Amino acid sequence: MDAAATASATATATATTASATATATATLTRITEDEEEMKPWEQHSGVIRLPRFDYNAPSSLLSHSHSAFLITCTIKREKSATKEAITILHSFINGDQQSSDNTDATSKRRKISTPETAVKDKDERVTDLSLVKLIRNGLVLFIFPKNTFPDTVGIVSNVIQALESGKINFPNWCHRILPIQATCSLNEKELHEAVSVLVKKFVDAKQDKLGRPLKFAVGFNRRGIEETKSAKENLNGSNSLLDRNKCFEIVATAVNHVVKDSVVDLRSPELSVLVEVLPLSGVPNGSLVAAVSVLPSNLVSTKPKLCVKALNSNTKEGFVAQ
Repeated sequence: MDAAATASATATATATTASATATATATLTRITEDEEEMKPWEQHSGVIRLPRFDYNAPSSLLSHSHSAFLITCTIKREKSATKEAITILHSFINGDQQSSDNTDATSKRRKISTPETAVKDKDERVTDLSLVKLIRNGLVLFIFPKNTFPDTVGIVSNVIQALESGKINFPNWCHRILPIQATCSLNEKELHEAVSVLVKKFVDAKQDKLGRPLKFAVGFNRRGIEETKSAKENLNGSNSLLDRNKCFEIVATAVNHVVKDSVVDLRSPELSVLVEVLPLSGVPNGSLVAAVSVLPSNLVSTKPKLCVKALNSNTKEGFVAQ
């Protein structure tokens, strides 16, 4: 009886072990198959916590001016670039002490966040950047809340200095960070006003360092937005600002309005006005939003065209939304 019982128990244990092994093998196979079926984005998002898009941002951009960062990156690597940009910007924004007059001391401690979620760093410091959905690959857009105007130009300048000095590593996916100082609807009146205000602020801050005549340059990017229905409606309608020459004319007029003694110089400008038509998702048909930046010479490169300086000198322009 003992021998028979032992044999029976052994057989049962063997069967149980075999069954468990088969189950584990089947589970592992299923997981492997699921992983193989998952797209790279899904695998990536499974290990990286990314902020959600702020779907209220387009309407806010249409009605209020915002400071922001527009980041160019390798095509199809927008999520990698988003995570990388958060890491890069986080400490520099926390170190920035400038804000609008109606921003109290508490709001100076900001957090990269969304309306629904909040992402805290190790020091529990925070910033209010929101991620905005775009219709163009190779771009990432973060905006600050309305009435909050940190020194975005200073922040990007500090980032580039830190990269050049070796204090931080060169990014793998982010190639350029455009510091947006203001946004406006793409019409002549609002664009002229936005450029005038920013140029006056620039000139007042560097009054003793600028030459005469003042040399300036203008850059304009649509980044494929002319392919959208909204842009086509504007091109076929009364809005002619999507025409590069028309936009240059308005910007030049605004600069000359502030500084009478100013000339265009595309080789060595003392200030550069960059205008970006933002490829926003979710804006009403016929509505276009422009981002405006007035940058010093140390933040721009003029060849092969006028643009904000690359974060890495080895950037392969063929793979970047310039």
